[in-house]
Amino acid sequence: MFLSACVLGLALAADAFAVSLSQGVVARERPHATALMLGGAFGLAQGVMPLVGWSAGLVMTAAIAAYDHWVAFAVLAAIGAKLIWEGWSNTGEAAKRVSGWGVVALALATSLDAAGAGLALDALEIGPLMAALVIGLITAAACAGGVYLGRAAGARLGRAAEFAGGAALIAIGVKILWDHGALS
Repeated sequence: MFLSACVLGLALAADAFAVSLSQGVVARERPHATALMLGGAFGLAQGVMPLVGWSAGLVMTAAIAAYDHWVAFAVLAAIGAKLIWEGWSNTGEAAKRVSGWGVVALALATSLDAAGAGLALDALEIGPLMAALVIGLITAAACAGGVYLGRAAGARLGRAAEFAGGAALIAIGVKILWDHGALS
């Protein structure tokens, strides 16, 4: 069903949305470019990864499931710590937004679980390509909006928002580990 694909898209977009919020905090210049870049990168990654999981089947899921949560945690924790450090050492100049390979790393880290979700695409009854398109578009829209929401919060909260954004990224990484049973 189309509605099921939308719900799956919203669930898979949650981590990417949180990352976009934190990037919105530091996107003092060129927020539209940041929203477009993150929406595009995260939307593309979230749209492609379910197809990767769908096409690779159980073999791919078993291989990814063994370490995807550790990779996601490492990337999110490193970028979160960097954001906290930049907020702490900020001497009045704005912390820098993530770009280039940093965006690629974040997009991949937050979309690894989408490969596992790809196994359920056949159950959605709308076809894997349509489901992947819906997931990608929902993620792109959520992330672009997240940048603007984060920017609005960051303008009001200043350095505290930078700390909160960094802490949120680390917390998402810890939650991923918890959800995969690595901390229990």
